[in-house]
Amino acid sequence: MNQSAQAFDLHHIWHPYSSLSKPVPPLHVSHAEGVRLTLEDGRSLIDGMASWWSAIHGYNHPILNKAAKAQLDQMSHVMFGGLTHTPAIDLCRQLVALTPDSLTKVFLSDSGSVAVDVAMKMALQYWYSQGIKSKTQFVSLRGGYHGDTLGSMSVCDPDTGMHHLFSGMLAPQHFVERPACQFGEAASDDDMADMQRVLSTQHKNIAAVILEPIVQGAGGMYFYSADYLHRVRKLCDEFDVLLIVDEIATGFARTGEFFASHHAAICPDIMCIGKAMTGGYLSLAATLTTDKIANGICEGEAGVFMHGPTFMANPLACSIANASISLLAQSDWRTNIERLSARLQNNLLPAKSHSKIADARVLGGIGVIETKSPVDMQKVQKLLPELGVWLRPFGKLIYTMPPYIINDTDLDTVCDAIMTVAEECS
Repeated sequence: MNQSAQAFDLHHIWHPYSSLSKPVPPLHVSHAEGVRLTLEDGRSLIDGMASWWSAIHGYNHPILNKAAKAQLDQMSHVMFGGLTHTPAIDLCRQLVALTPDSLTKVFLSDSGSVAVDVAMKMALQYWYSQGIKSKTQFVSLRGGYHGDTLGSMSVCDPDTGMHHLFSGMLAPQHFVERPACQFGEAASDDDMADMQRVLSTQHKNIAAVILEPIVQGAGGMYFYSADYLHRVRKLCDEFDVLLIVDEIATGFARTGEFFASHHAAICPDIMCIGKAMTGGYLSLAATLTTDKIANGICEGEAGVFMHGPTFMANPLACSIANASISLLAQSDWRTNIERLSARLQNNLLPAKSHSKIADARVLGGIGVIETKSPVDMQKVQKLLPELGVWLRPFGKLIYTMPPYIINDTDLDTVCDAIMTVAEECS
């Protein structure tokens, strides 16, 4: 990056979760291919983040490129109000086929945060249409993260999450302790006690429970029991509360099942998906629901669902999503995720005994090192290019969710970089 461009970026362009008064100079990417990001100065970095978990097929993939180029010759965008198009129809057909059987209705939107807002509005409008206007609140897990819009922020952890500064303007919600039971364990009555307590006492005011199934992402990279999720589904049924699962980070095979909900063999009332849906090419998300919820909304006072993003169902994004999902679904994705998981376990789990490391955990294509002290991001930003790897730690968490196409050698290099960062930057 020339000095003029770098100076402009530092002084005028706000990057995610960054300070303009004390900016950390970003790395300038000139192009990307496979699992590698090439910087303007020629250095090559193995991407251990899959561009915040979305670029599951890597970069510059010929099949996704072909889909994008073909769609550009037809139309890049057309409004979805009163119009439709084949890319959206084909995408929704795929989503209905791949998600739990009861999820038959699809609302397409622009981003994961918006998909969560849409899910919350669906739940609220459903109960309003049933004449039950008291059900206006939500239950979420401590340590959860659901997005950066005002609606989604209200169901993020209000104390340990990144949105506590906005607490005064967010709708008050109910938060229950996340379960202590780990993935692969049964959920005890003690694990269920807080959720049981809130639903039994507050269900007349609660529209839905919303949670990230099995894996809490940006709230702490925490893995919990599938049995807990199964039992939450039963509690929601018992107390007449809807269940929303936020699969934005966990969807499309990341946890070892195509959707994390499959670990618990449950069907939610509403599901949010995004991130990996287009293979990291364009922003696109979806909120799926059941006939019961959709009919309940549309037979109510408004007669329609009250939401309509300008760029919803963008044909270019839908075309790429179709290609990306087909590419994944037709591959031996389960065996590949098992390969990634085994490699991550071999590299990272022995680190549990390290003096600077509090925990190490792996699930599917997710590897996490939790340090005892927060990571120094200034040091990390300088160190990682020297190691030939790109990661984005936060707090005490150094983690990887790499592109699925990464080979064993490159994944070993990513894991070595994680351990170096833990040793030198925490």
